[in-house]
Amino acid sequence: MKAKHQRLTLVVLALVALIGAGLLAAWSLRSQANFFYLPDQMVEAPPEVGQAVRLGGMVAEGSIETLADGITVAFVVTDQEEARVPVRYAGIVPDLFVEGSGVVAEGSLDAEGTFIATNLLAKHDENYVPKELQEMSQHQAAQAYAETTEGSY
Repeated sequence: MKAKHQRLTLVVLALVALIGAGLLAAWSLRSQANFFYLPDQMVEAPPEVGQAVRLGGMVAEGSIETLADGITVAFVVTDQEEARVPVRYAGIVPDLFVEGSGVVAEGSLDAEGTFIATNLLAKHDENYVPKELQEMSQHQAAQAYAETTEGSY
């Protein structure tokens, strides 16, 4: 076999191996993909019961309720329209989790249509200021920032 044919065979085998590795990786990760739903999408076309998805929206005003066990929280996620999805989460809620704030819940729907969250991510707006910096003057906050970033380069 000539050297030219050997190189061509090697290149073809390398391409086949790369494509095979890519397909194998995609096949193994297919069950790990989380789809993102807004409340109106979840109401109109809900995912299968038990399928891992993410639900994002706003926590409805007056909907947060701590259940009798003390660690389970029930609330409603809504969008700016009328779509409302009931959510139940057992665990420690993030500090930024309040009514009217943004939330992303990871979990799945149960047979009754309630979203059972396994993880909550609270979102804040661009005006968020950490509790530690709220009572500082602008000069003190700038000084604290400079002290924490000094020497980080």
